Amino acid sequence: MNPNAIHLTDGTAQRLREFLFRDEDFQALRALVRSLTGINLSEQKRELVYGRLTRRLRALHLRSFAEYRELLRRDPSELTELCNAITTNLTSFFREPHHFQYLREQWLTPLAQERTGGRLRIWSTACSSGEEPYSVAMTVLETLTERDRWDVRILATDLDSEMLERGRRGVYPPDRLHGLTPQRQARFLPEVQSSPTGSRRIAPEVAALVTFKQLNLMHALPMKGPLDVIFCRNVVIYFDKDTQRDLFARISQLQRPGDLLFLGHSESLFKISDSYALIGKSIYRRI
Repeated sequence: MNPNAIHLTDGTAQRLREFLFRDEDFQALRALVRSLTGINLSEQKRELVYGRLTRRLRALHLRSFAEYRELLRRDPSELTELCNAITTNLTSFFREPHHFQYLREQWLTPLAQERTGGRLRIWSTACSSGEEPYSVAMTVLETLTERDRWDVRILATDLDSEMLERGRRGVYPPDRLHGLTPQRQARFLPEVQSSPTGSRRIAPEVAALVTFKQLNLMHALPMKGPLDVIFCRNVVIYFDKDTQRDLFARISQLQRPGDLLFLGHSESLFKISDSYALIGKSIYRRI
């Protein structure tokens, strides 16, 4: 137990903390995270911040959050670790499957019927450990059977450098394969022969379509477009309304009328952007 552990009384219960975590620590870290990532940490996230950052304090052998804040001022490289710790990385293969069904049946299939080939650009804005862009790639490979006629590129970006590296490795243990049928596992994720746990690795034909890059959505977007499809799912739920408006104003400039935008199930462009029309459950078309 840390000798600096203190008791805090919140009026209803007494809790024991390992590290001194004052209100001014939370408010300073909250402001810093918002300036770096756009994530708006509400008062209800106080315990989340404490829980996630105590791992950094232990790893760095620090005694308090005040010391951690001082380290952040002295060592900018720790800002990356701060962002990695705070960002949420809940993901899975074919999460919100109706999006991939729409992509296949309402966009890719008609496209293949009216064209014999061409250029397709898709962006996964918050790809986490890679399951989303790889799911997109699998959908493309299943639908566009004459692949040599299509120039397909999927850009997968995220703020979290650790998650990006996991995505690049493309190796997933059995508990990460939920959402994948046995047929998809057999074709797109062959078993890693040397793995005693039964892990599977993304097949080369899938990996070849996806490029991973670190990107902070609060910064200028480096891509020029046009982007046929953008997956921006379960990202803006953490942003305030003004940050959302600014982001979608910039995103909309990367798309042409008719291009698609997918949001998360609890996200909406209502009173955020008039550049898109709702055409399905959290599915939008650029207008």
